[in-house]
Order: sequence, then C-alpha cells, then structure tokens
Amino acid sequence: MSARRGLYVAFALAAVAVYLTLPPLGLRTPIPSLLLAVAALGAAGAALRAGERRLGRAAIVTAIVAGALAVVFAGADEAKLADVFAWSALAAAMLRYATPLIFAAMGGVVSERAGVVNIGLEGMLLVGAFFGAWGADVAGGWLPGLLIAMVAGGLFGLLHATFAVSLRADQIVSGTAINFLALGATGYLFVKLYGEQGTPDDLAQVPDVQLPIGAIPFFGDALKQLNLLVWVALIVVAIASVYLFRTPAGLRHRAVGENPLAADTAGISVARTRYLAVTGSGVLAALGGAFLSIGFVHSFSENMSAGRGFIALAAVIFGRWKPGGALAAALLFGFSSALAQRLPAFSPSTATLFQALPYLLTLVAVAGLVGRSRPPAADGVPYERY
Repeated sequence: MSARRGLYVAFALAAVAVYLTLPPLGLRTPIPSLLLAVAALGAAGAALRAGERRLGRAAIVTAIVAGALAVVFAGADEAKLADVFAWSALAAAMLRYATPLIFAAMGGVVSERAGVVNIGLEGMLLVGAFFGAWGADVAGGWLPGLLIAMVAGGLFGLLHATFAVSLRADQIVSGTAINFLALGATGYLFVKLYGEQGTPDDLAQVPDVQLPIGAIPFFGDALKQLNLLVWVALIVVAIASVYLFRTPAGLRHRAVGENPLAADTAGISVARTRYLAVTGSGVLAALGGAFLSIGFVHSFSENMSAGRGFIALAAVIFGRWKPGGALAAALLFGFSSALAQRLPAFSPSTATLFQALPYLLTLVAVAGLVGRSRPPAADGVPYERY
C-alpha cells in the first residue's frame, strides 16, 4: 500500500470509528470503534514511516481522537446524541454557516490567482453586512440591499487594489488597514444611523427557495428550504471554476498571478487584470456579508463578521487556491460551526469551549497544509514594468 493510500485509509477508518457510535447506528459499545481506531493508527504509522510526515502525524492524532470520541459517544445519552446529530438539519445548518465563507473564499481565490493577497476579506465581509442591511432598510427591499453591498465591497476592493497594484504597497499591511477601516467605518455609521435601537425589526430579507423534494430521504430535508444566496454561492463556485480553468480569460488571469512579466510581454495588462480581480473579490466578499445581515441573522451588529474573513482565507489555502477545494474547506468549517452550535445540548457546561471549534479547526488545517500547498508564484509580489 502506498503512503498516500495509507493516509486515506487511516482517515476513513477514524471517521467510521466515530460514526458507528452516532445516530442512526448508535452502537452502545466502543469496542468495534476502538478496533477501527487501532487499525487507523497502524495505517497512519505506516504512512509516517513511508515519508508522509506532516499528514502522517495528523492521521495519528485523528485516530487517537476518534477512539476517544467513540468511547465518549458510546456512553452518552442517546436522546442528547439524537438532538445534536440530526444529520439533515446539521447539513442544512452547515450550508448556511458556510455560505459567507464560500463567497469570501471565492473572492480570495480570484484575487490571489491574479497575484494579490487579500487579507482585507474580513473587512469587505463586514462592509457588505452593514451596507446590505442599510440598503435594504433605506430602499425597502433585499435586492437593492444586495446591490448596495456589492458596490461598497467593490469600492473597498478598489481601494486595496490601488495600494497593492498602483502604489505597490505591502499587501498584508494594506489588507490589514482595510480591515481596520471597515471596522471603524461600519461601527461609526451603525451608531450614527441606528443608535441604541439597532436595525429595524422589519428589515427586508433575502427569501428562501422552496423545493418540492421533501420526500427524498436526507437530501430532501436538508435542501428543501434554503436561502437564495446559498444557491447563488454554489453557482459562483461553478462559474469561478469554469472561468479560471476552462476559458482563455481565466488562463490570462492565472498567468498574471504566476508570471506577470511573461503575461505583460504577451500583451496582457497586469495592472488591469489585478484591479479587476481585487475589485471582484471585494464584491464577492460583500455578498457573503450581505447574506449574514439580510439573509441569515436579519439584522446588523458591530463586528458581526467575527473573523469569518480570516477563516475564508484559510479555506483558500486549504483548498490549494482552487474554487472546488475552497468550497470543500468552507463546507468543513461550516460543518464545524453548525456542530458547535448544537453541541451545547450534549454538554451545556462546555458550551463556550465549543464555540472555538471552527477557529481551532482553521488553525489545524492551515498548520497541516502550510509548506505543502503551493500558492501562485507571484502571489503577494508587486509588479513594476521596466
């Protein structure tokens, strides 16, 4: 067995070991799960000895954690487990929590594929959330709210592009400044416009899409009623994948991020491509923020993005700068957020600790992949024509 295949086997065995003790199977003895965890440990150890050091260690830790969780779940109250692990409801919640991450991650992929690091995704999410709510309030409809949010996000993306492309500033510093500017501006405007009352209770909301698929097992309950922007986010992933990897324009876009000098020599405008990419990333991130305020929470509060932009940036790295990979990572982080919201029913005393689960998973994912993922060659490197 190859080292990479051994890793796949180890992770799969660890997952099955935990699943055996969860509904609907719900084994009340941990012995089968512990045997599978031991087998996963053996496969991970073999992969580690074969040279897969980083992921091999991660697989060993995963096998040990899987065995421990199996023991905990096997002895837990079945009714509480059923409340937490209602899989169709958990899947629907995963999609809702993942949607702002998907929009922001697609913005990150588009920007970094053109060679500009966009640390400012967090601020662009927050700007989209505020202006989405304000636009929906002032214009009296969710569609104007989305449009205003997109314009605001695009302007912040344009500002970042001005510093990163034209002024050739440090892109990390520029993105950080965007985050602070967004935090201060939205906080000031929120207090100035809404004061202590907050946004109106009758704020226009992005509608849900009703699908007549309730009779389909699992998928029907999970997908029959989801917000319109959830489906838009999934469509954006498909469009981004086709654009970047199946069109001549996408090839030029990626060329700017890999070798801007060669792209410039071939007649491609590096500056224009990067401006469009970073501005577009702001528009996409703002859509994710607008989903938070007028699609999910139905209100705005200060700093409501709560680090989601940084999680989206981790999803870009985890997904190896590909739309499909970033989607998978966003869904993983969305699942951890959905699970963290439901786990207090299992153990109320550790409810606060569970809220850190998505951020802990982000750290683990990035720590496990940094050094293995290769970003676009010119990512973060200002380009100057000679």
